[in-house]
Amino acid sequence: MQKIKTALLSYGMSGKVFHAPFLELHPGFELLGSWERSKKLIQEDYPNVKSYPSIEELLADDVDLVIVNTPVGTHFEYAKKVLLAGKHAVVEKAFTTTVAEAEELAKIAKEQGVKLAVFQNRRWDSDFKTIQKIIQEGVLGDLVEAEFHFDRYNPLLSPKAHKETANDGAGILKDLGPHLIDQAVCLFGSPKGIFADIRITRENSLVDDYIDLLLLYEDFRVRLKAGFFVREAHPAYTIHGKKGSFLKPRGDVQEDDLKVGKKPNLDSWGTESEDLKGLLHTEIDGKIIREKIPTLQGNYYEYFDGVYHSIVNNTIEPVTAQDGVRVMQIIEAAIASNAQQKVISL
Repeated sequence: MQKIKTALLSYGMSGKVFHAPFLELHPGFELLGSWERSKKLIQEDYPNVKSYPSIEELLADDVDLVIVNTPVGTHFEYAKKVLLAGKHAVVEKAFTTTVAEAEELAKIAKEQGVKLAVFQNRRWDSDFKTIQKIIQEGVLGDLVEAEFHFDRYNPLLSPKAHKETANDGAGILKDLGPHLIDQAVCLFGSPKGIFADIRITRENSLVDDYIDLLLLYEDFRVRLKAGFFVREAHPAYTIHGKKGSFLKPRGDVQEDDLKVGKKPNLDSWGTESEDLKGLLHTEIDGKIIREKIPTLQGNYYEYFDGVYHSIVNNTIEPVTAQDGVRVMQIIEAAIASNAQQKVISL
């Protein structure tokens, strides 16, 4: 099996939790190491890899693929260097800070003949995959409205300075917003317009920490919400159609399991608790049903497998640069809508 030699641009939480375990699990990747500016941690977990002192030394090595998992405000600069060096790239969300940056990266990747993928791993969450299946089966009838939540209760500011300093990459709109927006676009396509309410709710916060985005489609509406003052969670997904409804709590276990050091596998990984099943209340073949629906298994391995095949077999990336551009277009429109207090057409 062809090996893709891969390096990370950071070995903080995302490198340790979301990337390295799956690169280790997948037989098609070889983890070469990570750029580490101060703390040298990757060799504690992977003794045979390298700790690069600079991005220049990393790019000078025999690297095929680079994971750009640094703060959002640096994505464009670093991804551009990676692509111009002729390396394939995976860039975390938010893809960039502006649409113009996203479009330029997509253009460079095409000119260089390399693959560029956005890391929208939440498409492979167990709860989202279940929602996707319900919608594809059409058991709700024509859709009327959907509401997605990514809520938390955490009034304290993050200790990570880049998350709480006013900059183009900070704030919940570019942190949790890309997850919600990407899922909506993945399911329903691009909206025709958006109305956005973006606020600061935490004491002493300098960055937005509450979003309420209303995506306008031809015949239905999608509301996306995220905030830090939700002790009692709404369903993560509420979908109403002309025949019925489906409500699903957020239940994907992958992030929590990865954070405590559990290693992913191809068998039981990403299996939700039975008590987090979604509720389907609809009419099928003239019969009213109201029952709990088994949750599909989630696994971020599928994303990395998609990246592997895109490079080795020249298939389309699992989340394309154009997908990233579309999310950034909606984010920019949301910012404009909030500032002008009006619907912005897309």
